[in-house]
Amino acid sequence: MLAAYRPILSLLRGTAFLLAASGLHGLLLPLRGQMEGFSTAALGLMGTAWATGFVLGCYFAPRIVRRAGHVRAFGTFASCAAIIALLTGLIIDQYAWILLRAFTGFVMAGAFMIIESWLNEKATNENRGTVFGLYMMVTYASIMGGQMIVAAGDVGSASLFMITGIFFCLSLIPTAVSTASHPQPLQDVSLDLKGLYANSPVAAFGCLLVGVANGAWGTLGAVYGARIGISTAEIALMMSIVVIAGAFMQLPAGRLSDRTDRRFVLAGAAAGSAFFALLVFLFEPRLGPLVLILTGAYGAFAYTLYSIAVAHANDHAKAEDFVKVSGGLLILYGFGTMIGPLFAAAMMEWWRPESLFLATALAHLSIAGYTALRIRRRAPVPIEDRDAFTTLPVERSITPQSLTLDPRTKNETDG
Repeated sequence: MLAAYRPILSLLRGTAFLLAASGLHGLLLPLRGQMEGFSTAALGLMGTAWATGFVLGCYFAPRIVRRAGHVRAFGTFASCAAIIALLTGLIIDQYAWILLRAFTGFVMAGAFMIIESWLNEKATNENRGTVFGLYMMVTYASIMGGQMIVAAGDVGSASLFMITGIFFCLSLIPTAVSTASHPQPLQDVSLDLKGLYANSPVAAFGCLLVGVANGAWGTLGAVYGARIGISTAEIALMMSIVVIAGAFMQLPAGRLSDRTDRRFVLAGAAAGSAFFALLVFLFEPRLGPLVLILTGAYGAFAYTLYSIAVAHANDHAKAEDFVKVSGGLLILYGFGTMIGPLFAAAMMEWWRPESLFLATALAHLSIAGYTALRIRRRAPVPIEDRDAFTTLPVERSITPQSLTLDPRTKNETDG
């Protein structure tokens, strides 16, 4: 049985290094930028640039892969990511970092699309759920591991940038030495806004605003931690706890949504995340343990929203439209992550560090209010007609290609 998973485990090793490098670099840059005196607007623009590059990568990377092949394209993307990581350690300039973050987002989208297509090719209808679960575990563990490396290093030196470059290079090895056959060419990404809204207004509106909130937090959470004076180790732990709390909360929230109208759960989780965000904004905690508890509670609610919204959309969609609908919602989420850092940075610059949570609370309260409004206008899908809830990663590393790994995808043949 283990032999059947050996090619998948090899690919997951490369994925682990890629995600660890991404998590490390994504946390290191705002902390070092804060140390260097970069403006909040510039730090927010870095997040917007990354998200813009990532969305563009989802559109254009498939063309590069079709032209160069999976192995050569992945080698190009991963090596470019390593070069960019090293350049950010050499050139300490906020404008250069904004430009380099856009390129990072583009090459990361390409690299992940290739890995996800490879995993999909190796998965069969019988083991797709196991492969998807392994991929989720590697995603969360690697991002958290990369972030925690920051706590053990010196943010003010070049060493962490060099470690990031090494990790990106290490991600090349499993793919470069693999003898596995190439997967099918990557499919182009499309976005049908009118169709997405007609299928589920709540899901379309919700995924956009979840992107706004998560983009703001993912980009500026570390800046908030630095400005309120908690230690680097506590900042790294805080960023990890938020994501892990959301990952653990997805399953109980999802199972609850399987038994009732998913919109009640979506509105409740959005209201819960807004409640804890407003607690941080109003009471301005400064003790590390209290900040960790409150932000962890915030993440437990906020990082369940995307999966519930996608599940609600797919309840209304035809089975054969699962990838199209989920992929479109993911692009909407990506657009939200472009807006969120700019909005939150303006709030933080205008007021105080806790204004980050005011920005996310406004997004979450909008989700809760709009969802409550739509509950009155559309009847829920009968429970017996719904697909079972499946957890989805909520980090920006997921691409539309990852949706083919979801057990709900109906594949005609084994990979």
